[in-house]
Amino acid sequence: MLPTLFLSHGSPMLAVTPAPAHDFLVGLGSAIEARWERPRAILVASAHWETEAPTVNAVAVNDTIHDFYGFPPALYRLRYPAPGDAALAEHVSDLLCAAGLESAVDRQRGLDHGAWAPLLLAWPNADIPVLQLSVQSHLGPAHHLQLGKAIAALRNEGVLVIGSGSFTHDLRRFRGQDIDAPETPDVTAFADWMDAALREGRRCDLLTYRHKAPYAAQQHPTEEHLLPLFVALGAAGDSAVVERLHTSANYSILRIDAYAFV
Repeated sequence: MLPTLFLSHGSPMLAVTPAPAHDFLVGLGSAIEARWERPRAILVASAHWETEAPTVNAVAVNDTIHDFYGFPPALYRLRYPAPGDAALAEHVSDLLCAAGLESAVDRQRGLDHGAWAPLLLAWPNADIPVLQLSVQSHLGPAHHLQLGKAIAALRNEGVLVIGSGSFTHDLRRFRGQDIDAPETPDVTAFADWMDAALREGRRCDLLTYRHKAPYAAQQHPTEEHLLPLFVALGAAGDSAVVERLHTSANYSILRIDAYAFV
């Protein structure tokens, strides 16, 4: 049975810039296939698709959405034309409905960089069907844990569930930093607290992280980049073992941590 993953996708520049997180993502696909199996499809809950109700996309071939501004032209030339899977999208929608969650299917939307940027590195051939699942940032962590639980059956069906966001995401301090600038102490304190809570299975603490974790509101002024973590955690089941696959920091304030829930 496949794990579920939480990936920090970082800045869009991570797709083209040498860094420890870039190298980790380049090796991720082969590592997953060597330890578990090649996914028959991938479902990505991305921080960059926010909707009122959970929505899954259903297209024949995914467009590549360049949902960012002010980056070098080479970044906008990148394409990730992974196939979609309309039947699987309907199945995901049915699972959400069965769990009492309102859901919708979007038949036009492609992949934002929360999906295509890490997948471009991990599975560069774009030959595995990819679907996206939206987040509802106004509904908080508990909703997203339930959202993950609703789609947990996908793990037994060869579908790799990925939550794609960022372990920290205070972009107010992003500009002007070098990619390898030293990590700031507040980032370290928050990330260490989150890592300990994940490894120790303290789900109640995680669900109320905003009140308990140090510098939580500073690291996540808005929650959309941490909510995919709860989707991956919920989809793994209550007894999942937590494994940190990677940890590093970019631009002093972006922690690019990645986890498997096995």
